[in-house]
Amino acid sequence: MDNLLYSFLMVLAMALITYLIRLIPMILFKKKIKNRFINSLLYYIPYAVLSAMTFPFIIFSSGSILSASIGTAVALVCAFMKRSLVTTALVASVSVLIVELLLIVI
Repeated sequence: MDNLLYSFLMVLAMALITYLIRLIPMILFKKKIKNRFINSLLYYIPYAVLSAMTFPFIIFSSGSILSASIGTAVALVCAFMKRSLVTTALVASVSVLIVELLLIVI
């Protein structure tokens, strides 16, 4: 139950931070922002925050850091090859399972 509560709080925090980052400029600035740097910064901040909050959880989610790292690498390759989210998640999960089973055998 503790892990479920932690996961729920993490998702809630990510949603709140992403929402606030997009809401604050709309409240503070009345005119359209024309600066390319600021527009780029405001566009990429939610992705950076989301990545920073989820990456540690991904690395420590399985039985070993090795299997989590391999699963992450497989997911990145699938994403780079423009596979669907479901396909990427399934392939990464299966790769983690295979590595975990191999670690048990060895």
